[in-house]
Amino acid sequence: MKKIIISGILGLMVLLAGIAGCSKQNEDALSKKAGAAGCDTTSVQYAADIVPILQANCYECHGSTTNSGSGGIVLDGYAHLQSWAANGYLLGTITHAPGYVGMPYLRPQLPDCEISKIRAWIDQGAKNN
Repeated sequence: MKKIIISGILGLMVLLAGIAGCSKQNEDALSKKAGAAGCDTTSVQYAADIVPILQANCYECHGSTTNSGSGGIVLDGYAHLQSWAANGYLLGTITHAPGYVGMPYLRPQLPDCEISKIRAWIDQGAKNN
């Protein structure tokens, strides 16, 4: 009888530890590790998908009127962005690849889904759509 009670208590402790491990913080961490798994990149649009990412993360330094100190790199507007997408520089910087200055500068890397959308847009021909 004593063994059954002890086994039951140990089982309950394991169950409670498992439940405690399922916090929102852990869910967010797992979601981030999963990366772009739930990210739809089948048909990425420049205006609808790429511009909002750039507005939120890049135009502050690389806009058409806010590019002082940015090495003259302007990402505001399709013509400017397309050249950086075509030569690989955009993807190299946002993925923090070796040999590139990681962007956004002195900030964490963009979320995996945003990087995946930019990569998909480039892979789909970096269209002005």
